[in-house]
Parts: sequence; structure tokens; C-alpha cells
Amino acid sequence: MSAAQLYTKYTRVWIPDPDEVWRSAEIIKDYKEGDKSLQLKLEDETLYEYPIDPPGSELPFLRNPDILVGQNDLTGLSYLHEPAVLHNLKVRFLESNHIYTYCGIVLVAINPFEQLPIYGQDVIYAYSGQNMGDMDPHIFAVAEEAYRQMARDEKNQSIIVSGESGAGKTVSAKYAMRFFATVGGSASETNIEAKVLASSPIMEAFGNAKTTRNDNSSRFGKYIQIGFDKRYHIIGANMRTYLLEKSRVVFQAEDERNYHIFYQLCASSSLPEFKDLGLTCAEDFFYTSQGGDMSIDGVDDADDFEKTRHAFTLLGVKESHQMTIFRIIAAILHLGNLKIQEERDGEVCSVSSEDEHLSSFCSLLGVEHSQMQHWLCHRKLVTTAETYVKSMSLHQVVNAMNALAKLIYAQLFNWIVQHVNQALHTTVKQHSFIGVLDIYGFETFEVNSFEQFCINYANEKLQQQFNSHVFKLEQEEYMKEEIPWTLIDFYDNQPCIDLIEAKLGILDLLDEECKMPKGTDQNWAQKLYDRHSASQHFQKPRMSNTSFIVLHFADKVEYQSEGFLEKNRDTVYEEQINILKASQYQMVADLFQEDKDPVPTTPGAKRTPRINVRSAKPAFKAANKEHRKTVGHQFRNSLQLLMETLNATSPHYVRCIKPNDEKIPFKFDPKRAVQQLRACGVLETIRISAAGFPSRWSYPDFFNRYSVLMNKRDLSKSDTKQICQTLLKDLIKDPDKFQFGRTKIFFRAGQVAYLEKLRADKFRAATIMIQKTVRGWLQRARYQRLRRATLALQRHTRGHLARRLFQHLRRTRAAIILQKQYRMLRMRRAFLRVRSATLTIQAFARGMFVRRIYHQMLMEHKATILQKYARGWLVRARLRRARAAAVVLQSHWRRLRARRQLQALRIEARSAQHLKKLNIGMENKVVQLQRKVDEQNKENKLLNEQLSMLTSAHSSEVEKLKKELQQYQQTQQGDGKQLLSLQEEMEQLRTELERAHSEREVLEDSHGKERDLLRKRICDLEEENALLKQEKEELNSRILCQSEDEFARNTVEENMQMKKELEEERSRYQNLVKEYASLEQRYDNLRDEITIFKQQTPGHRRNPSNQSSLESDSNNPSICTSEIGDTEDVIQQVEEIGMEKAAMDMTLFLKLQKRVRELELERKKLQAQLEKKEQESKKSQVNEIKTEVTSEHEDFAYNSLKRQELESENKKLKNDLNELRKAIADHATQNNSSNDVQDGYNLLLNQLKLANEELEVRKEEVLILRSQIMKAAQQKEESISPNASWPNSDRHVDQEDAIEAYQGMCETNRKTEDWGYLNEDGELGLAYQGLKQVARLLEAQLQDQRREHEEEMEALKNQVDLMQEELEKQQQAFLQTLQLSPEVQVEFGLQQEITRLTNENLDLKELLEKLEKNEKKLKKQLKIYMKKVQDFEASQTKVPVERRSHERSMQVAVQRKEKDFQGMLEYYKEDEPLLIRNLITDLKPQAVSATVPCLPAYILYMCIRHADYINDDQKVHSLLTSTINGVKKVLKKHQDDFEMTSFWLANTCRLLHCLKQYSGEECFMTQNTAKQNEHCLKNFDLTEYRQVLGHLSIQIYQQLINIAEGILQPMIVSAVLENESIQGLSIVKLVGYRKYSSNAGDSSYSLDEMIRQLNTFHSIMCDQGLDPEIIQQVFKQLFYMINAIALNNLLLRKDVCSWSTGMQLRFNISQLEEWLHGKNLQQSGAAQTLEPLIQAAQLLQLKKKTSEDAEAICSLCTSLTTQQIVKILNLYTPVNEFEERVTVAFIRNIQKQLQERNDPPQLLLDFKHMFPVLFPFNPSAITMDSIHLPASLNLDFLNKV
Repeated sequence: MSAAQLYTKYTRVWIPDPDEVWRSAEIIKDYKEGDKSLQLKLEDETLYEYPIDPPGSELPFLRNPDILVGQNDLTGLSYLHEPAVLHNLKVRFLESNHIYTYCGIVLVAINPFEQLPIYGQDVIYAYSGQNMGDMDPHIFAVAEEAYRQMARDEKNQSIIVSGESGAGKTVSAKYAMRFFATVGGSASETNIEAKVLASSPIMEAFGNAKTTRNDNSSRFGKYIQIGFDKRYHIIGANMRTYLLEKSRVVFQAEDERNYHIFYQLCASSSLPEFKDLGLTCAEDFFYTSQGGDMSIDGVDDADDFEKTRHAFTLLGVKESHQMTIFRIIAAILHLGNLKIQEERDGEVCSVSSEDEHLSSFCSLLGVEHSQMQHWLCHRKLVTTAETYVKSMSLHQVVNAMNALAKLIYAQLFNWIVQHVNQALHTTVKQHSFIGVLDIYGFETFEVNSFEQFCINYANEKLQQQFNSHVFKLEQEEYMKEEIPWTLIDFYDNQPCIDLIEAKLGILDLLDEECKMPKGTDQNWAQKLYDRHSASQHFQKPRMSNTSFIVLHFADKVEYQSEGFLEKNRDTVYEEQINILKASQYQMVADLFQEDKDPVPTTPGAKRTPRINVRSAKPAFKAANKEHRKTVGHQFRNSLQLLMETLNATSPHYVRCIKPNDEKIPFKFDPKRAVQQLRACGVLETIRISAAGFPSRWSYPDFFNRYSVLMNKRDLSKSDTKQICQTLLKDLIKDPDKFQFGRTKIFFRAGQVAYLEKLRADKFRAATIMIQKTVRGWLQRARYQRLRRATLALQRHTRGHLARRLFQHLRRTRAAIILQKQYRMLRMRRAFLRVRSATLTIQAFARGMFVRRIYHQMLMEHKATILQKYARGWLVRARLRRARAAAVVLQSHWRRLRARRQLQALRIEARSAQHLKKLNIGMENKVVQLQRKVDEQNKENKLLNEQLSMLTSAHSSEVEKLKKELQQYQQTQQGDGKQLLSLQEEMEQLRTELERAHSEREVLEDSHGKERDLLRKRICDLEEENALLKQEKEELNSRILCQSEDEFARNTVEENMQMKKELEEERSRYQNLVKEYASLEQRYDNLRDEITIFKQQTPGHRRNPSNQSSLESDSNNPSICTSEIGDTEDVIQQVEEIGMEKAAMDMTLFLKLQKRVRELELERKKLQAQLEKKEQESKKSQVNEIKTEVTSEHEDFAYNSLKRQELESENKKLKNDLNELRKAIADHATQNNSSNDVQDGYNLLLNQLKLANEELEVRKEEVLILRSQIMKAAQQKEESISPNASWPNSDRHVDQEDAIEAYQGMCETNRKTEDWGYLNEDGELGLAYQGLKQVARLLEAQLQDQRREHEEEMEALKNQVDLMQEELEKQQQAFLQTLQLSPEVQVEFGLQQEITRLTNENLDLKELLEKLEKNEKKLKKQLKIYMKKVQDFEASQTKVPVERRSHERSMQVAVQRKEKDFQGMLEYYKEDEPLLIRNLITDLKPQAVSATVPCLPAYILYMCIRHADYINDDQKVHSLLTSTINGVKKVLKKHQDDFEMTSFWLANTCRLLHCLKQYSGEECFMTQNTAKQNEHCLKNFDLTEYRQVLGHLSIQIYQQLINIAEGILQPMIVSAVLENESIQGLSIVKLVGYRKYSSNAGDSSYSLDEMIRQLNTFHSIMCDQGLDPEIIQQVFKQLFYMINAIALNNLLLRKDVCSWSTGMQLRFNISQLEEWLHGKNLQQSGAAQTLEPLIQAAQLLQLKKKTSEDAEAICSLCTSLTTQQIVKILNLYTPVNEFEERVTVAFIRNIQKQLQERNDPPQLLLDFKHMFPVLFPFNPSAITMDSIHLPASLNLDFLNKV
């Protein structure tokens, strides 16, 4: 193609610009051959004429089409030149904020000067396993490529990170090492990767400093080799350093700092351990204050110092060594502050012995003060004859002092590097390594010295290696594609390298000059002029005789020769070194000791055995030895060693660019960028690529992109390769412009742009055709619409006029009807008014007449009644007066007659005849009385004789009793005291009772007052609450009217937040279970490895005694606290089992701890109760002794009766007290009104009155009884012998009989006083015995009652205190709520009420659990007793037990009657391993596929049920433990088998459900049938085993998810993002990316294949009977992973962020949603997990131009974070030139609108996140007795019960 074809109108070009380096312009006139200028229009619409002089000379660079701008790879650009590279980097950096860009095999990294969220763990995992080029450019992609090539090719790798100071080299190297530490984490627990990362703070502190270009500039080069084993896990590392800038220790330029460690130590000098260092702030020391600025913005030196110390500790550096290091650093600072005193005009100098800095320097380094003072100012000259000591001048002393400081720091730095390497060293054989080279980039300053020369020399060597490697890759690519290629001319910098390192080169001449005694910098510069003036890479400045210029590959640099010799010699006097060697600190002396073998070797890789990893700088040698190597020589050797290492590895390049010198985030300075691009070799890579075939397309991609340029005949062919070849031959006539490879088409530079131009022209022509057709169609459609509209208007107008006429006629008729009706209505209303008025007048008139007649009749009736009553009263008054007069007359008459009769009787009494009548019969009575007197005298004599006999006997007996009485009175004093104590106790009880009454009254008063106050407050609060409710209702109505949707959304968000918190809590719990399982798995692996190792190693070996076991939590019996009540038994069982078998069951351990605490509390309570019982027993013993003494003297009736009287009174008081308590309790429960208080008080008074009355009655009865006893003692008959005793008096009497006898005796006393009746059948003695028993009983009851009363009083007091505290808390809360706003008060009240109800609920739950435990315990005891009864009955049968066992062993077929199957399976203990093997270990899911789902779980439960039935806890424990271990063993064996894992997940869950369903707990038995309830467990509570099975289910579920994810993960990207389900929407890359990754053969999957795999998962889980809820959770987890991986890949790939991808992605997601709907999984939440991916697809399809589009995007993309939305918009790539790019302003608008979102900081989704799993209870409808055992299971040893 000619220039006239390319430089046409509207073509854009690049022209030079002094400010922006290159500027874009558009051609406004076609260029013709011979034109002297180009007519251009700049971007600001100004015209510009670009001169072409001479005509035909080089034209300006062409600009790439906009569709190619922003490419990930610079080599993918059609036009490869400097302005295209600069513009592409600028667009990516400023508009898309992409700091990484590929340039072939080079990763260009631009420092953003701010922290970006693109280096997290999620990003590392996203790039892990991906090919380089599949994802966006990133440092992790380069690290992954190096890691994969190391693993695939088994060749060592190197990552070379270069760039100038401040470009971000150290950070890039740090992120690369972080990637290796994460992806290749060490398999052991040595934590090597952490140590590798920990070395960075140390090296930054001692090797980095602030410069004018960078706040954390590395002032040394380092090469870190990270070693890997055969499994490619990190095993160790090694570091080599290059050319530490020692001059910075003693000199810093303006606005620069010394090394960070000096300022960190000064900032921490106030710490106690650093008081002896004598440090102050950094401004006080010369070596740290020369730059002027002591601080760095955003950097805390003290905090960084703590990180440095922590890193030292992590690397194993001792505290003593750390302190020595800090002492050396402090000593260097003090050395810089020494004051040199001049003498003799500066020829002689000295240091004062009193200089405090000298003293500090010597004390810190442990050297002799006087010697150091002397040799700092003197030196020794050794000749052949003698030795001289010469004084040094001031200049020499300062130079020597600075040299000593630099030497000390350099040696310390080398010692630190050596110890870091020792910490990172490993004894394991290294299989391969990856090296990370962090080396200084090309440097050029205003003043360039020896350091810049060495740095640029190293970059020359690296550039040479880079050029050869790039050329080699290009050659390999051409050879692989089998296309002819010619030698590409590339820049070779070998002449420049020869100028520096060849014989008699710059370094050689420098070393030669250093050997001269009088050598100077000027002489060396003159030798350079003389030797190399003819070299094309060497120049002499015009204005200087001490400088020289070297033309490097990047730029020409002028070096000042001043200081070259001194820095190259690095002279330090031997005397000073000898003083340091003699230091009292061993570490200081070791720094300066000569090593015989200074090059320690490290085992290298297989393919590079000749390369030894060693320190780049050998140890220090004496200054006066001639064979000592110079600094230049050492650096050349170490650089040669580095190049050998790099040449033996596969290199990967990272070039860091500093965008501006002001360190402003995301500011791009084109001048600085171009300068660095030229210096780092990026443009050389572009030039090499442009010299060949830079654009490369695969045949399918080319066909999809440019098929529009083909004709139908070519498209009908089936061979895509042939079609592409035909097309290119027709379009591009020059065959040299392209080449056909095996799999790709190679294009020269500019050809892709030409094809894009042709494609655009074709599209433009097609667009014009489409526009013409569409416009004609639009006009025809517009005419038709107008015609239809005119007809419609006419039709509607005519209809309107007709309707209006009809409306007029209808209204006229309606008006006439209305007038008629109105007139009729008006006349009717007038008639009705007249009629109603007439009726009203008539009614009132008639009522008036009737009322008049009624009032007249009423008056007459009342007058008649008054007359009746008046006449009656008058008649009655006359009758009363007449009757009174008659009575008076009768009285006077009767008195007169009585007086007359009295006088007659008196006269008759005085007569004799009357006396005779009275004395008739008296004589007969006298005779009878005389006879009776005689008989009585005779009888009296007999009685006197008997009385004399009785008196004599009685007197003797009385004397005897008197003696006994005296003895008894002595002992009776104690009894009197007892009576007194009882009386006192009675008084105390009365006082306590009164006090209780008073306290009760006080409490009732206070309670009443508080209740009134509370009621009042409640009323107030209710009123306020009513007002608040009213206000709230009003506000709610307003809010609801305004934003009902917002309220609902907030409610949903709160619910979602609560669910999220619950899910997070459950997730943390299940993560702990997962970690426990992983630790267990790791332990098993280590144990297997140890076993294998022990088997391989012959000889004697012993097991470690302290080996910890991380086996399953079910390997040991789960000790149930309900069955084993004592913790010591548990411990004893664990000790018996042994530590090697005991599992680390944290759940059991916590429960045992809880049980121990409960038992400790119970022990304390029991001890307290025991002490109380002992005190009570002592008191009861004393009382019993007293009562026994009393019972021995029953004859003293008075005291006994007195005691009985008191005891009866106590009993009465007890009853009163009980009634009082009952009344108090009733009052406490009711607590309704003050009437209850008055009722209680009245009841108490009545009880006291009744008690007093009863007491008086009892006293009278006792006195009567006492008098009868005394009379009986005096009137004993002679027939009764003295020794006689009452019958039945010695008989044992019960307490109830005694009480009845006492009551009967009291009734007898009331009836009669007859002695014979009272003492009939010894009843009196029986009563007396009864009284004694009653007395004892009452006394014991009194004491118990007193004790109970005291305890109840204490309990009541405690309750009162608690109530007071609670009341105070409520008052405080009430006062607090009063200070709050009304809404907050309501919410606070609700929270308080919820808290109270929650506490009550918890208390009730605890009580319910206790009751359930007691119930279960009683049930177990009952079952044990029933079993004992059954065993006893069985033992009574005739058939012995031995016969049964004998019959079993003989296997005799006995005919017996079949019984019903009870759903239990019996087996012998020795058959348990066989059961586990046949049912678990060797069982295949296919063997039970035709049976009941989860058959093994049912069989295991039936075995467990039988063991429970026979109450064999050991059997239950053994079976469950073996089952769990067997399942774990099977899962470990089939770690990648989805079917087996799903099978055992279903069976484990079913076994867990069976243990719940048949546990006997009511909550799990609601759906059971009566038959199923009979199959419940009877004896054991397997709650803990249910928990263990739950943990096992979680582990199996997690393993199932991992297996499914491992199968699906390779399919997701190709099936969801890259699969072309919609034909015609091709997803292709716009340019041919040049993949340098040799990982070929990546399999591609379609969406149908992935859906088939999902169908397989679903069918397997359904066939095996897995619960539907668990299946839903499985697919929810899998769909979340699909969403996360697809979205992460979308966020990291520019080629899939297009409109066509969005359309294709949405279709693929709809296919997945349809699959979920077809499988009835729409309720699982799986579809919701795809919401972020759906919104991403919609975002790709939406319009992205106006502010309305931005609002639509913000409202739609709610599941995407702000960073994800912005990232997708930045990555969005138009498919063709007709689609516009997303502007920066639009993205800023999106960011502004999304500022209020509180999105998480991470960009990518965590695809490893696992939702917490729930196992809802799912009871089975199958009964145990209906299950059939198939013969294929080989379970014949199981017997049905």
C-alpha cells in the first residue's frame, strides 16, 4: 500500500509536541506524492500545517483505530511505535485506572501512588491456575506463569523487576513473593512463606531510604531465590544483595534521608531498653540531619521499628543480637558527631578524651577508649625497614571516620543478610526455585558518580539478556508456526558493555589507577580520554576535563570522576579495624573477622549444579593487602554470577514506570514516561515486534471478525483456513505483508488497521443502504398513519354531531317530565301540610279536655282518702282512752281481794291443828336414821382397820418416794430449765410473729404506696403512650402515604440482616467443624507418613510419649453426663481408654467442665445442708435425752402435765402460724386490694382469741386431772397392792393412738369425775403414755417448725431484697427512658419486655429440662426394675440359660411358633466388625439401589434399638463409634467419588433423623404413628451422638460440595462466558493476543455439558434418598460458585466485556434458571445467587451515555458493588467502531451517584465461600418392622427380634 492510500482524509496521525511529546491530529486533505506538507486539524479544532521537508521524507506516525485503543497487550496494536504505546498506556492508566499492561513478555507496571484493592486473597485465587493472557494484566499473572512453567517444564524461573527509584519495584517484588507464599504454601508447619515475607521489613529498614524521587527507595539490589520441593511447596529461600549505597550513611542530599533504621531507632529511643544508647531525636545527629527533612508523610518511624523488631523475632534473631545491632547503629550516629580539633593549621588533629560521643561510641562497641581516640587521628606507615606513626590532617581524619562508619554499616548489613538466609535455609532437598530480582533501574542525575555508573552497568547487562531472550522467543514462535523468517536487526549493546568491563576498559583502568600510590581522579579521567576517545559509546564533555560521557542503550550519561577512586578503594585503616576486632562484644568482633571460605554454597536446582547461591559481597579483608579486590571488581564478579543464574532460568520481566515526580495519584507525565520506556527496553520490544509480524490472529477469530468482507461463494466452503487465505490474497496484494502459519495468520505492522478500514467501509456502505431503506419505510409508514388518522377524525366527528342531536332531544323530553313531576309534588306537599296542621290542632284540643276531667277525678279521690284516715284515727283514740280506764279499775279491785285473803291465812297458821299435820311421820324417820348410823359405825371400824394398814404401808412408801423425790428434784432443775427455755422460745416465737406482722404491715404499706405510685406512673405512661401512639399513627399514615415501598424495603433489609447474622454465625460454626475435619485429615496423613517411614526404617524405634491424637471425635465413648454422674468416673474412663485412643472432643470436654462446675456447686450445697443437719441432730439428741430423763419419773404428774400444757399451747401456736402463713401466701398470690390486708388482720385476731380460749380450757382440764390423781392417791383401797400396776401401761403406743387417747381422756373428764370410770382397764396410764408421746412429737414439730420458719423468713428477706434491687433497676431504667424521646421510649420498653420474656423463657426451659431429666431417670429406673422382674421370672422358668447357649452353638432346627417382628435386629458382639464391613466399608451404592432409600441407616438403627432394649450401653457405644469411624474411612477412601459421598450423606442424615424421631422426645414425635412410637428408644439418651452425627454430616456435606465444585469449576468460564449458545453472536478478541504461555490443549465445555453434569448430580442425590432441603442447599452452593467464578472472570477480562457477551451471558443464565424451574428448585435460593451475574449482563447491554442511563444503572445494579460496576464500565470494549466507548465523565457520574453505598472493599467474590448448611428434621413414614433385609448384603448373622 502506498502512502496516498494510507494518508487520506479523516485519517488521524501523531505529530511531535514539546509539552505532551506526541499530539494527535486529523488529516483534512488527502496526501499526494510530492506534497511538501500535510493539512491537519488538531483536537482543539485548530488547523496545522505539518511540513514534509524534503518531500518524500518520513511521514508522521499513523494513529490506531479507536477500537484498538486500550488493549491489554501493546504488541496487539496495529501500528507499533512510540506514540501508540504512550497513548495506550495513558488511556489505560487515566481512563480505566489500569496500572498493568503487557508488552509482549514484559509486564509494564505504572505506579499509581495509592493503595488499590487488587492484591487481596480473592484476586490471588482468581489468577491461580489461569493462563497468562486470559485475564487482565497483573503481577499475579506473571507470578502464576512462572509458577506453572516451573511445575510444567521443571525448569527454574526468574522474575526480573526493574525501574528507576520510585517506580514501585520493591512493591511489585513483594506482591510476587506474596503470590508464591499463598499459592505454594509450605506443606510443613515451619511457616517458611511467613518468614520470606517477614524479611521485607528488615531489608527495607536497613536498605531503603527516602530520596527526592521515592519515599521508600531501595538503595541496593537483591535477588531472592524461593526454593520449592517436588510437590512445589515452599521449603526455603535465599537472598543475594548487590552494591549497597554505603555513601548514604555519611552523606544525604537535600530533602533526602539516611536509611530508615536510623530514624526508627531515634524515634524509639525513649523506650526503657534503649536508655543506654544515649540517643535523642534524629535532628541532633550529623549523619541523619544533612537532608533537612527528617519525616515522611504518612509514615510512623516508631511503629515501623516495632514491625522490624517483630520481623527479627519471627526470623529467629535473638534478643541479644538485636540489641547488639541497635548498639552498632547508635554507635555509628555517635561517630558522626565526633568533634575534631585542629592543630598546626589543620595538619594535626585530635579528639578530646572528654567527648561524650566518643565515650558512647566506644562503650556501645565495647572497644578501648584511648586506642580509638588515638587511631582516629593517626595512621601507621609500614616500610621494609621500620614502621612510622603519622598524624592525619583534618580532611584525612574526616574521610577515615566516614570510611569507618560506612564499613561498620556495610558489615552489619552483610551480617543481617547472612542471618536472614540462615533463617530461610532448609535441610530439605530443593527441587526447583523461582528467583525475584529487585534491582535498580537506569539512573541519570545532574551529578552522577560511582554508584550511578555501577547501576547503569548492571542495566546494560540486563538489557542485553532481555534483548536476546525476546529475539529467541520470536524465533521460536516463527519456527513453531512453520513460517519463513529473516534475521531481525535489534540493538546490541555489547560494545557498550565491552567499553565498561573489557580489558583496559573503564573498570580495568579504574582498578589500575587505584593501585597507584599517587593515583587521582583526574589522572584516571585523562587515561579514559586517551584510551577510549575513538569509541562510539564514549565521549568527552567540551567544558570539563574531569567528566566523561557514556552512551548507554537508554540515554547518554555524564559522570563526574571525582570520588571514583576513593569509592572504588573503600579504604579503611587497619589499626581501626584491629581495635574493632578486639571488641568485648563477640558479635562486633565477628563482623570484622576474615573468613577462609567466604562463599557458602547452597544446593541449587537439578539443571544448574554449577551455580552456587552466595553473598554478592565477600567478607572484608585488610586494607593494606595488595590482593584485596576493589568495589568495582567485586560488583563485576557478582553481576557475572547473577547473569549466569538468569541465563540458566526462564526469565519473566516486569518494568516499573514512575508516572510523575510529584507522587500525585493517577497523574501521567508523558515526558517522564517516555524517558523510562526508552530506558527500560519496552520500546525496544516494540521495535523488535514491529520488525517482524506483530499482529497474529487464529483462523477462527479472523474468520469471525472479517467474514463480512467475504462473498457468499467463499462462505459456502467448509475449510476455514482456505477461506481466510483466499480473502487475504484478494485484499492484500503484497504477499510479504502477511504469512500463514499452522494455527495463526501473521501480519506486518499496519495491516490489521488496513483490514479494519476495509471492514469499516463495508459496514459504512451497508449502513447507508440500511438507512435509505429505513427512511423510505418510515416515510411510507408516516403517510399511512396520516391517512388512517384523517379517516378516523372524520368518522369520530360525524358520530359526535349525531350524538349531540340525540342528546338534545333526550334532554327536551326529560325536561317536560321533570316539570310535570315537580308541579305534582309541589301541590301534594301543600295539601299534606294543611292536613297535618288540622290533625295537630284536633289532637291538642282533645287532649286538653281529657286532662281536665282526669285532674278533677284525681282531686276527688285524694279527698276521700284523707277523710278515711282522719275518721279512723279519731275512733282509735277513743278506744285507747276507754281501755286504760278499765284496766285501772280492775287493778284496784284485785288488790283489795288479795289483802283480804292474806289476813285469813295468817289467822289459820297460828292454830295447833296445823302443827300436828306437819309432825306426822318424823318418828319413823328418826328410827331409820339411827339404824343407819349403827351400820355405818360398824362399817367405819372396818375401814379404819384397813386405813391403818394402808397408812403404814403408805408411810413407808412415801418415805421411799420422798428420797426419790429429793434425787429427782436435783435432776429436775434441768427439766425446769427446759420448761423455761420452751417458754422463752414461745415468747420469741410470739415476738417474731409480731415482728413478722409488723414487717408485713410495713411491706404492705410500702407495697401499697409503690403500687399506687406505679399505677399512677403507668396511667401517665399509658396516657403518654396513647398520645405517642396517636402521633405515631399519624406519622405512620403520612409515611405510608409518602413511601410505603421504602418502609417495606427497610423491613425486608432488617429481616435479611438478621438472617445474614444467623447465617454468619452458623457459617462460623461449620467452618470450625471444617477446620477440625481438615486438622483431623492432616493428622491422619502425617500418621500414615510416619507409619510408612517407620516401616521403611529398620531397627529399633519407639513411639513418642507425648504424641497427640487428632482422630475422630467418635473414636472414644461419648460419656453421657446423664448416665455417669461423677466427673471422676469420666476421668477414670478416659484414663483407662488411654491417651492414644482418646479423641480431642471439644464438645465433650466443655460438657465435662460444665458438669464439674455443677457437681462442685452441688457438693457445697450438700455440705452446707449436712452441717445444718448435724446441728439439728445435736439439738434433737439433747432434747431426746431430756425427754428420756423426764419419762423415767412419770409419778411427778404436775410437771408432766405442765409440759403437756405448754406443748398443747405450742401446737395451737403452730396451727395459728400455719394459718397465718397461708393467709400471707394467699395475699401474696392475690395481691389485689387493701381489703385483703384487713381480712388477714382480722383472721389473725380471731386466731389469737381462739388460741387463748383453748389455752384456758386446757389449763382447767389439767387442773381437774391433777386433783383427781391426788385424791386417788389418798383413797386407795387395801385390795390394791403397792406394787400393782395399770394394765396395758407398758404396752407400746403409737403417736396417733396416744393423741386419740388424750382426746378421749379429756372428754371423759368433762363427763364424770368417778375414779373407777376414769381408771377402767388402765385407761389413765394409757392416757399418760399418750401425753408423753404427744409431748415429744409436739416438741420435735415445734423445733422443725421454728427452723422452717427461720428459713422461710430468710427466703422472704432475700426475695424482698431482690424485689428492692429490681425495683431500683426499674426506677433507674424508668428515669433513663423519661430522658429519651417518645419513640425511643416505646422501643426501649419493648426491648425491656422482650428481655424479660426471654429470661423467663430460659428459666422455664431450664426447669423443663430438669423435669425431663428426672422423668427420663425415673423411666430408666422403672425399666431397670422391670428388667430385673423379667430376669427373675426367667430364672424361675424350667429351661436354664445354659441350655439356650448350648442350643445356639449346636444350631439345632427347632420348630417354634413365629411371633411379630418388633423392628429390632440382634447380633453378637463378635459380629460387629463383620456388620460394619458388609454394611459400610465394602458396600456399594448400586447394591441397595433397588431397595428402600437409606437402607443401611435403618438397619443400623434397628441394631441400636436392640442394644437399647437389652440395656447394653457398651454395645450402643461400640456400634455408634464403629459406624462413625467406618463412614469416615469410606469417605477418606473415596474423596473424589460424588456418588459415594452423596450416598453416605443421605444415610448419615437418615440415621440422625431416626435417632431424633425415635428418641422419645415429644417435639420429634408429632408425626409418628402409634406403631412408630412403639419403636422408640427406652433406656438411653443419645443426644451427644446426635451432635456427633450432625458434625459428621457437615463434614460429608462439605466434601460433597468440594467434589462437585472440582468437577464444575473447569466448565464454568467456557460454558457460561465463552459458549456461543446464540448463533450469530460471536465472542472474539478484537486483536490477536500473543500468548507466550505454552500451556496448550485447554478443554472447552459447552453449556449443555454443564447442564448434563448438573442433571447427573441431581439424579444421584434424588435416587439415594437425600433430603430435598439438602439437595436445594447443594445447588444453591454450586450456583453461587458458578456466579462467583463467572463474575470474577468477567471482572478480570477485557475481551468478554462487550454487548454481545452480555446478550450471550443473559441467555446462558436463563438456561440455568429454566433448569432450576424444571427440577423444582426455584425455592432453593439458587436463582438469587445468580443475581450479580444477571446484573452484570444487563450492565453490558444497557446504554451508557446520558445521566438518565447512569441513574438506570445505579437503580438496576443493586447486587453489584461500586467497584464492580466501575470495573465493568472501564473494561467495556465496543465490538465495532459504530459503538461508542464509555466516557470517563460517565464513569465519574456513576461513582458520584454510588457514593452513599456502603459496599465492601473487595472487588472479587469469594468463590470459596460456603453457606452454612441446615439439616431440618425430616421424619420417615416407614416403620421398622416393614423393612426387609436383602440377601445381597450378607447380613445372615442378624436375627430379627
